[in-house]
Amino acid sequence: MREIQFREALREAMSEEMRKDPSIVLLGEEVAEYNGAYKVSQGMLAEFGAERVLDTPIAELGFAGIGVGAAMNGLRPIIEFMTFNFSLVAIDQIINSAAKILSMSGGQYSAPIVFRGPTGNAGQLGAQHSQNFENWFANTPGLKVVVPSNPYDAKGLLKASIRDNDPVIFMESEVMYGDKMDVPAEEYIIPIGLADTKRAGTDITIVSFGKIMKVALAAAEELQKEGISAEVIDLRTVRPIDYAAIVTSVKKTNRLVIVEEAWPLSSIATEITYHVQKHAFDYLDAPIQRVNSFDVPLPYAPTLIQAILPNVEKTIKAVKATLYRD
Repeated sequence: MREIQFREALREAMSEEMRKDPSIVLLGEEVAEYNGAYKVSQGMLAEFGAERVLDTPIAELGFAGIGVGAAMNGLRPIIEFMTFNFSLVAIDQIINSAAKILSMSGGQYSAPIVFRGPTGNAGQLGAQHSQNFENWFANTPGLKVVVPSNPYDAKGLLKASIRDNDPVIFMESEVMYGDKMDVPAEEYIIPIGLADTKRAGTDITIVSFGKIMKVALAAAEELQKEGISAEVIDLRTVRPIDYAAIVTSVKKTNRLVIVEEAWPLSSIATEITYHVQKHAFDYLDAPIQRVNSFDVPLPYAPTLIQAILPNVEKTIKAVKATLYRD
């Protein structure tokens, strides 16, 4: 076991899979000569060469389309978006081509492709570079959507995503790339669609995913000081969602708070709320609470960013409201 950064865990996952399978290629802006905008692909050009690690023009629609076509013809591309905000330029290729080709071709074609890169807020980047798209892509049949929260999960989930025969959206965060954690040197795979209970508890269930897991876990730590035992579940993937893990936890704790960076309308939190009230209504001792970003474009000022995004204080307030202790 050794401690490595989130970016290193991603690099190891890609490199290990590329050493085994010559059909895997990496495409994106600055992934080759510059070693990646966030240095995720550092050293990969030197190891795998320019035929398998390819710098692209600033044209997401173009290189996403090339990737989808390559996937339909026998390759297994990894497409890096410098930010998923830029994936909107390529969304037709992702949704109307990659996600639908298996169904539209009657199973004759598949698109084993991974679209990966950072999503959500990363500081003072302005509204056009700070949006969350997990719930957008999760609304698309044919896609799988993975949102890891730490280096260990990121490596195991990315390897599973690369091996998957369906198109996978793999969402990271700029503010997590430097996070460090113990990650095994030996190979391991984390199945897509399996949530993980990061902290056991008895009084309330907190569900989150991605970098907002830091908020959920920090809130649970503070709540413990007041004698409140929170069980914290990391979804890890939002399509498919591990509903069973959530329902099982709610049947134990009888209360639920969902913490998510995306806006509230049509959020993952909304979907979970519906599912829990349908399958565990009689176990709920209080209404489900959601902690989302305010329903406005993300501003630039740091004080306003802090006011709008989910944080520890808002999560604690939601938990206490659910426990009728506010």
